Amino acid sequence: MRREIQGIMFAFLVLACCLVGVPSLWAEESLQALTSQAMEECQKGRRAKDPDIRSGHFDRGRALAEKAVALDNQSADAHFALFCSIGERMRANGEVLFSVFEYGSMMDALDQTLALNPKHLDALSSKGTILIEIPGFLGGDDEKGEVMLRQVIKEDSESINARMVVARQCAERGEHQEAYELSKRALELAKQQQRDDLLPEAEETFSGIQTKLMAR
Repeated sequence: MRREIQGIMFAFLVLACCLVGVPSLWAEESLQALTSQAMEECQKGRRAKDPDIRSGHFDRGRALAEKAVALDNQSADAHFALFCSIGERMRANGEVLFSVFEYGSMMDALDQTLALNPKHLDALSSKGTILIEIPGFLGGDDEKGEVMLRQVIKEDSESINARMVVARQCAERGEHQEAYELSKRALELAKQQQRDDLLPEAEETFSGIQTKLMAR
């Protein structure tokens, strides 16, 4: 009898030890699921044509990303998912007042992503683009932004946005050949990846640079 009781107690002890790790495992799975779902909503929002449908995707993405950040504030991907939903809604919908109030939240999420993972290529591409596109008095820095984007281009052979933005910078400086090559590759990638959200911009960028090159 004593041996049976000891066996039962040992079984409960083993079960208890196993269950200690379960919450962290569930949390990790939930974090990954929330982050993945948030990014999926952001991608759907980018591709949506209807403004209301687009906003709905971004709102759902933001809610999911905020849950992911609350679950693990040290997750770079969770912070980037939050940035994606806030930033894409601002960019796509052009809501000026919304942008004024949300710009700080967007940049906080992006900066936190890079603080946690300085090599996060999507975050580097986004930060580099913002630094180039915003005026200097708001913190813009063309040189620093281009350095970031060139790092992305070097490490990511399929980056579209970084190539487009650097191509336009090269064109402004009169570096037409490099601008042509970068914009051409960006357009090829946009077609290959079926990025309908980026294709119009890639076509416009390439067309403008090609025209300038032919006019020389």
